[in-house]
Amino acid sequence: MAAVRDPEATKARIFEAATAEFAAYGIAGARIDRIAREACANKQLIYAYFGNKAELFSQVLERRLVELAAAHPVDAEDVDGWIDRIMDYHAANPELIRLVFWEGLEYGTGGFPHEAERRRHYAGKAAAFAEAQEKGIIDSTIPAGDLLFMLTALASWPTVQPHMQRILVGETDEDRARLRASVRTAARRIAGLDRPES
Repeated sequence: MAAVRDPEATKARIFEAATAEFAAYGIAGARIDRIAREACANKQLIYAYFGNKAELFSQVLERRLVELAAAHPVDAEDVDGWIDRIMDYHAANPELIRLVFWEGLEYGTGGFPHEAERRRHYAGKAAAFAEAQEKGIIDSTIPAGDLLFMLTALASWPTVQPHMQRILVGETDEDRARLRASVRTAARRIAGLDRPES
């Protein structure tokens, strides 16, 4: 009796294998052969489902960003909590931030696939900060998009640079806790929630 094919299960395996492959090697270094082998899928099937390697990368990254957004929506009214949740997410899912950095290395300042959808995605996040600024909850000196960009960088950098974190901050649980508190303090100050004593 022939095995029953399950296209959704196959796509899920491809996404998991592609996430690991792209996180490790980027777009240029990733190999469809390895993805197919890890996913127990036919290489031609990957092309049939996703078109090409760049499109597969784009779809993998978009799905991971949507998962993050769904799990931890922007909460501009609770900057501390949002920073904690984002740092926890990146620590548990380092492949997402690696994918984002590989994308930046590949496309630089030029356009990238599905850029319009990404702009809409982040416009919604920036709007949450703009709304908090309009309500007077956070300072409006820094434009909402700039603020989101800086806070995201603060929250993700320890995952991007674990070796520099070890060198500069230390590697104990106490060191990591202190860094997290420092990131929260910096985020609050950037958002105008805390002002240092003069």
